Amino acid sequence: MYDLTTRRHALALLGEGRSLNSVSKETGISRAAIRAWQSRIDPLPRMNRSASCSGPSDAAAYAYLLGLYLGDGCISPHPRGGHYLRIACADAWPGLIALCRAAILAVRPADKVYVLQRQGCVNVTSYGRHWTCLFPQHAPGKKHERRIALEPWQQEIVDTHPWEFIRGLIHSDGCRTTNWTVRNGKRYEYPRYFFTNKSEDISGLLTHTLDRVGVEWKQANKHNVSVARKESVALMDAHVGPKY
Repeated sequence: MYDLTTRRHALALLGEGRSLNSVSKETGISRAAIRAWQSRIDPLPRMNRSASCSGPSDAAAYAYLLGLYLGDGCISPHPRGGHYLRIACADAWPGLIALCRAAILAVRPADKVYVLQRQGCVNVTSYGRHWTCLFPQHAPGKKHERRIALEPWQQEIVDTHPWEFIRGLIHSDGCRTTNWTVRNGKRYEYPRYFFTNKSEDISGLLTHTLDRVGVEWKQANKHNVSVARKESVALMDAHVGPKY
């Protein structure tokens, strides 16, 4: 969480006539957080949750899990109360399945995690009474058919752990591929990252975070974000890497 001194400094820069983009780049604070402080500078309660919910035990693991949830996650109610968190992971990526399980356990150490086999994939599943507190984006309907926005407390976690959030999004709805092109009759191959999601809001969360960490990207088409510049791919390789 950002302290009041940091918040006041950001707002003071705005008061000097600076733009949100300019202040965000100088301070490393997201535009969404600064914009929220214009309405309320005092920190909100850490979460909109029941009194017994302590929030995520590990913020970095939560940032990663948030990315996975936005891509391939869902929350469903249990008939006797509480909810199931399910993250779909393809059988082809056993390392991803292990990382997903580890992230859930780090976020909620008291909740059990188990794997349900489905055709071609598994649902990494955990039952608990606070998954809807931890993921307020939960609502009826497909994610790309409704508004997806982070709560201020979530945005602050993402601002603190941007690479973990990016990794979760790429591990869910992204990939690292090898592209090729022909120049002067010679074939050239180069690595590239792709992210595919029908939700413009979720794609926007990714691209805004990529901007913050200095990764250049392009909108390949309506639903695809591409990272292909050599320096940016090197950054992604250092902090994200291919699924395995």
